[in-house]
Amino acid sequence: MSKLKFPEAEARLFTHIFICQACGARIRADPVKVKAKKIKCRKCRKKQLRAIKKERKTV
Repeated sequence: MSKLKFPEAEARLFTHIFICQACGARIRADPVKVKAKKIKCRKCRKKQLRAIKKERKTV
């Protein structure tokens, strides 16, 4: 199973995307603002965000 990796698709899916650690919501934001804790989750209003993982963990 070979997947083609297009740079524009990878940029759309992984660039500036963050995940809320409390509820799992996806948020597109500027990394500088996320690091400064200026961005809140829209669902739960918490400031705990992490970057999206580009690869899934395999067992």
